Amino acid sequence: MEHTAVSSEESSVHLAYDQSTDTGPAVVCLPMFSVSRTATAAAFSPALAGEGLREIYLDLPGHGDSPAHCPPTSRAVLDTVCAWLDHHLDTPALLVGGSYGAYLAAGIARQRPDLVRGLLLVCPGVTIARHSRNLPDEPPLEAPTGWLDAAPTALHAHLDAALGHRTPTVVATVLAALNSGGPGDATFQQELQSGPGYALPDEDADVTFDGPVSVITGRQDHIVGYADQFRAMRHYPRGTYTVIDAAGHYLPYEQPTLLRSLTQDWLRRTHA
Repeated sequence: MEHTAVSSEESSVHLAYDQSTDTGPAVVCLPMFSVSRTATAAAFSPALAGEGLREIYLDLPGHGDSPAHCPPTSRAVLDTVCAWLDHHLDTPALLVGGSYGAYLAAGIARQRPDLVRGLLLVCPGVTIARHSRNLPDEPPLEAPTGWLDAAPTALHAHLDAALGHRTPTVVATVLAALNSGGPGDATFQQELQSGPGYALPDEDADVTFDGPVSVITGRQDHIVGYADQFRAMRHYPRGTYTVIDAAGHYLPYEQPTLLRSLTQDWLRRTHA
């Protein structure tokens, strides 16, 4: 993957990114909250490999190696990504996102459908307010003793809620991804996540996107769940919805083989 630097004159679209050398249609991958484009590539590149796509992995403002050059609101982050797409691409892109990145991708499809050929939304956030999310009632699946021993204590509660495929190997894979890439701007991320502008203003808008969509969720995802995502399918008349057992919020690292199969199906539909 080749790294592309952006000059200071392009401050309105100053996002660090990596892209493959392929010359096919552009597929732009947006990260989970607080993680880098390197982690996003580890999540999605295996699922996209061999298709000749121009894979592009962005660092959001204040994430990875991208400076925090916009207000700490989701609307400002979304506008920055749209400006990047306008500046760098001549045709609509396939958008791929995980969690917060999927939340932004869906927002871009609502607000700027001219930029989007199709959506692949993995464990997407649908509603930002935690108290409004419909989360699974069942307890987490069983796990081997000591499965979280390699993780920092501060992450135990999060990973216990987030992971459906609960093994030391999966934990190691997730930790490697979370610790990869640039450091990001912790202050910006905290202000974004805790501020009044974390939710997009049109989060609940009744807007339809007519392109090919795949929504992939984890049955044991206790971070965003899977039920809100199914209800959101009314916005996607060409949408496919999948919920995967033994998968949680880090589904790309937990079930990479299934993700690749479902991604291939989505890509076939984008060519139809």
